[in-house]
Amino acid sequence: MLQLNYIKENKQATIDGLKRKYFKNAEETIETVLDIDQKRRETQAELDTSLAKSNALAKEIGGLMKAGKKEEAEAAKAQTAELKAQSKVLEDSLKGFEVELYDVLVTIPNLPHASVPEGRTPEENVNIFEEGEIPTLPDSALPHWDLIKQYNIIDFDLGNKITGAGFPIYKGKGARIQRAMINFFLDEALAAGYGEIQPPILINKDSGFGTGQLPDKEGQMYHATADDLYLIPTAEVPITNIYRDVIVAESDLPIKNVGYTPCFRREAGSWGAHVRGLNRLHQFDKVEIVQIRKPEESYQALEEMVEHVKGLLNKLELPYRILRLCGGDMGFTSALTFDFEVYSAAQKRWLECSSVSNFEAYQANRLKLRYKVDGKTQLLHTLNGSALALPRILAAILENNQTPDGIRIPKALVPYCGFDMIS
Repeated sequence: MLQLNYIKENKQATIDGLKRKYFKNAEETIETVLDIDQKRRETQAELDTSLAKSNALAKEIGGLMKAGKKEEAEAAKAQTAELKAQSKVLEDSLKGFEVELYDVLVTIPNLPHASVPEGRTPEENVNIFEEGEIPTLPDSALPHWDLIKQYNIIDFDLGNKITGAGFPIYKGKGARIQRAMINFFLDEALAAGYGEIQPPILINKDSGFGTGQLPDKEGQMYHATADDLYLIPTAEVPITNIYRDVIVAESDLPIKNVGYTPCFRREAGSWGAHVRGLNRLHQFDKVEIVQIRKPEESYQALEEMVEHVKGLLNKLELPYRILRLCGGDMGFTSALTFDFEVYSAAQKRWLECSSVSNFEAYQANRLKLRYKVDGKTQLLHTLNGSALALPRILAAILENNQTPDGIRIPKALVPYCGFDMIS
């Protein structure tokens, strides 16, 4: 959530930033915020004046009674009662303005960093880095959805029978390579200084609100209505919420956490060839890295996280590219996002496998996540990244490494898998 003081002190910059994110009615929304805040402050001033008068009269009443000035004392009591009634009305109005202001503020997305490119659609994202050789496959090469049938490692039909579309069952070497990737990603994160967390995969509304999934993406989350809990879309949500309503000791910074969880996304409205096979699932596995940093360190941390994901993809021997997302394609809470995409040789297309983002103080303001500087509390910055999401990584491994003898396993995964070929 944007800080009110920033909006007040940087009105035009806020409007310009929201326009770069293609937020509808940016000017009207900010004017509404400032108008409600003005009414709130005026009401607060009236309330303070009324309470001050009431307190002053209350002190006078005792003296009047002692002096035998009963009529004056009774008049003061009557005036005090009127002021109390007036104060109650003002208090109710103040609460109303505070709720109204809050309800508008939570609908406003984070502002984009100065380096975010102009643009509205994914086609306008900027390719800033590319590495790895794109393999040349024979005409007989198969997409991963045919390979998994050939080698009997994933069963979509059985998952559909048990749950529904988008909930695959991994079998045999398919299950083992999943476990291998999870352990590999976790071990790499631990070696990079992250502390492992195993969080719940159900969250309450406060947690969803704290990291910005609610109310923005409510329709994309699975909702257990009987208990009013949500299945997590990413481990970012429960891990970051560990620090909700916390004042972190400066000595505990930086905070670096990693967690593996299954993730759940309804993906409402998704259809077409681009969602076939492992390209888009309702349940998938992911290892997530989360950092909490001092504001002046957060962009250095973002660079570190980008380098960490690059290292994983290099070790998996996959061709990949990094995109700097344009304003219109960024998430609601993000100030700057880098998307990683691996090349899927049989599909001849790039597949997103990671997003690494800096949210600056936006999530921290919703979470009330702070630390003390010279005795004063200050908001921290939060960051997160996929390191990595498994489905599209597996799709690229299967397609890019297919040979006449089977599917070659990247060397980095062999010690974790216990085999070097799927055949």
